[in-house]
Amino acid sequence: MKRIITVQDISCVGKCSLTVALPIISAMGVEASILPTAVLSTHTMFKNFTFRDLTSDIEPIMAHWKQEKIGFDAIYTGYLGSFEQLELMHKLFAEFRGKDTKVIVDPCMADNGKLYPGFTPEFALAMGKLCSEADIIVPNLTEASYMLGIPYVSGGYDEDYIVDVLKRLAALGAKQIVLKGIVFDSDQKSVKGVNGQIGIASYNSEDGKIKWYFHEKMSQSYHGTGDIFASVLVGGLTRGLSLEDSYSLAGDFVVESIRVTMSEDKEKWYGVDFEAVFPYLLDRLAKLKKN
Repeated sequence: MKRIITVQDISCVGKCSLTVALPIISAMGVEASILPTAVLSTHTMFKNFTFRDLTSDIEPIMAHWKQEKIGFDAIYTGYLGSFEQLELMHKLFAEFRGKDTKVIVDPCMADNGKLYPGFTPEFALAMGKLCSEADIIVPNLTEASYMLGIPYVSGGYDEDYIVDVLKRLAALGAKQIVLKGIVFDSDQKSVKGVNGQIGIASYNSEDGKIKWYFHEKMSQSYHGTGDIFASVLVGGLTRGLSLEDSYSLAGDFVVESIRVTMSEDKEKWYGVDFEAVFPYLLDRLAKLKKN
């Protein structure tokens, strides 16, 4: 069985980070090993949550893995809360990246034009340096803008703008880019996407090819869906799917999870009921594996 190590925080209650990565990756038939960067009583949309930083535990855990000769087929980083943790990820990549190990970085730090609380533009640039060592990075448009040090554009952009962002991200050093959250305005002359859709664009720095995938844009947004997207993508890649099949599956799974949650009128701050959509995920995965 293939083994992933995923590095991010864990909330005891609430659906994000390791709380979604662990069940999703496991359900997809991949061993999900974890390296928690912090433990929280709940995710941060709750009030008065507790927080314990685990940075000091990371190096001893890595040392024990080296002693036991433990290896990984993929390394997947999510939310990292400090410059020190970024530096430790450079070390993790260097020590545990085998010849066939894929490194996927989801630079969880911003959305909707703003950095998450506690992050700075300097941190975003440092995250860009971590992304330079990745095989695949999975930013949204806000994260891409901060890593590149360019103004965030919320709308009115065209294909040329997205292509430029993709190429700039590739220039950081990552081999492949998966850019999320693309919405073209109805007045843009684009053959990619239509009204009511949100898209993904990928760029392969080796051959310069750009690919697009658009799906339904839901009327509600929920906490943790970016983590769900990245976890499905990593699971798909590790099961042998192409990058395009992996991110289309990830996008569609997020949409179906939101659809189910909206039908139950659940509070959007808690997260989506992705567990109810596992039959869809596994059926799609099986069909993609056959093709």
